[in-house]
Amino acid sequence: MQTVKLNNGVEIPVLGFGTFQITDPIEAEQSVIAAIKAGYRHIDTAQSYMNEEAVGRAIANSGVPREELFVTTKVWVENVSYEGVKASFERSLKRLGLDYIDMLLIHQPFSDVYGAWRAMEELQEQGKVRAIGVSNFAVDRAVDLATFNKVVPQMNQIEINPFNQQVKNIEALKAEGIMPEAWAPFAEGKNDIFNNEVLVAIGKKYNKSVAQVITRWLVEQDIVVLAKSTKPERMAENLDVFDFALTDEDKAQIATLNEGESQFFSHSDPNMIKWMAERKMGV
Repeated sequence: MQTVKLNNGVEIPVLGFGTFQITDPIEAEQSVIAAIKAGYRHIDTAQSYMNEEAVGRAIANSGVPREELFVTTKVWVENVSYEGVKASFERSLKRLGLDYIDMLLIHQPFSDVYGAWRAMEELQEQGKVRAIGVSNFAVDRAVDLATFNKVVPQMNQIEINPFNQQVKNIEALKAEGIMPEAWAPFAEGKNDIFNNEVLVAIGKKYNKSVAQVITRWLVEQDIVVLAKSTKPERMAENLDVFDFALTDEDKAQIATLNEGESQFFSHSDPNMIKWMAERKMGV
């Protein structure tokens, strides 16, 4: 598996298996085991996904040594504070059945982000977390966090897909040494993406699927990519992207698909912020 290096020297597999919306415990465990069997070594979960226990069981039963896996989890809004991170991290660690986490992220840019970050810096100093970062942060928020604290975030996990390409934001993050990671690279199928004429045509050139074209497009930008599937054949397909390269013409064609806005919701929407604040999950 190809890796990329974070700003603290830690290497992360460029392709990760996402577990969002896989809430059934049996399905979640089986899916992660299948993903690891297919070749994934980077597993992404979160407190709010309500599947950390299942992910932990899958890791334990995968037959792959712990040190060969890169495991990410995220702190939900209700736990974003100094004490909240300290307490909820221990709960996540217990649910996952692990001694350490490879990557810990603040899931949303709300609540006491700066108190939470200080706790995460301490967890990293103690060796309980190898890398720390954020998710869904606008570039200015990420830079603010980096500028006024000891540790520059190693990662910002954001929505990146052909309809929301975030070109300037990606450039700005990289300029600060913050690795971009793409969630929803396939836009969860929105806008009939898997039948998009541009992407289908590019795929035919290389005998690749639309998903493979999108994944390759991101990998060539040195962006870490999270993909989710519960089907083993799709998992294997999503990993099979290292035997072809896109041309400048291909990339120019993909650039024409950019709508320049989220395919889901805006993190600056006051109603969305209030909704997340009210979403108490007891995690």
